[in-house]
Amino acid sequence: MRIDIITVLPQLIESPFQHSILKRAIEKGLVEVNLINLRDYSANKQKSVDDYAFGGGAGMVMSIEPIANCINFLKSQRSYDEIIYTSPDGKPFNQKMANHLSTFNNIIILCGHYKGVDERVREHFITKEISIGDYVLSGGELAAAVICDSIIRIIPGAISDETSALTDSFQDNLLAPPVYTRPADYNGWKVPDILLSGHEKNIEEWRHEQSLERTKKRRPDL
Repeated sequence: MRIDIITVLPQLIESPFQHSILKRAIEKGLVEVNLINLRDYSANKQKSVDDYAFGGGAGMVMSIEPIANCINFLKSQRSYDEIIYTSPDGKPFNQKMANHLSTFNNIIILCGHYKGVDERVREHFITKEISIGDYVLSGGELAAAVICDSIIRIIPGAISDETSALTDSFQDNLLAPPVYTRPADYNGWKVPDILLSGHEKNIEEWRHEQSLERTKKRRPDL
């Protein structure tokens, strides 16, 4: 899988790919992540990528020219399954979407910034808009990192125990059940006896019941 991230601040998003699961997935060759500096595609001497909005108003807008130059160049090199724009008014990101995106070969993620992008970019280049929540960030870089983390960790081979990802919260529209580790008794707070029984079938049934109960209580919307 190849993920090309277009950003005006590539240094802001470098760290997540240099550690833990994402780093190992890259080193294994399971995914290739490219951070593309949008300013490299600006045609003016100042390498600016923003301008004032027509009609006035506060804030700057990401210009269409450098974005078009960048996306057109990338598309001349390969075909893309999806060109994503991180936006507060995009479709809410969830596990089902992450699962779907993880099956693709090539995607572009355009990180929003300033007051957003020239609307013509959204109309003519973007194939999917994604929001990671009902709040506003300074830019789309952190949102892109969240999306990439969620996608990459479920690529087969990214996690040594692949069954771990399959039992994460939201994979089956349920929250994960409570988990415990040693010691079995800490300060009088004990691990449920069923988890110490060694009876795999009963344990799985208990976990499923706990997931249902927790989801009903904490996330009835699911």
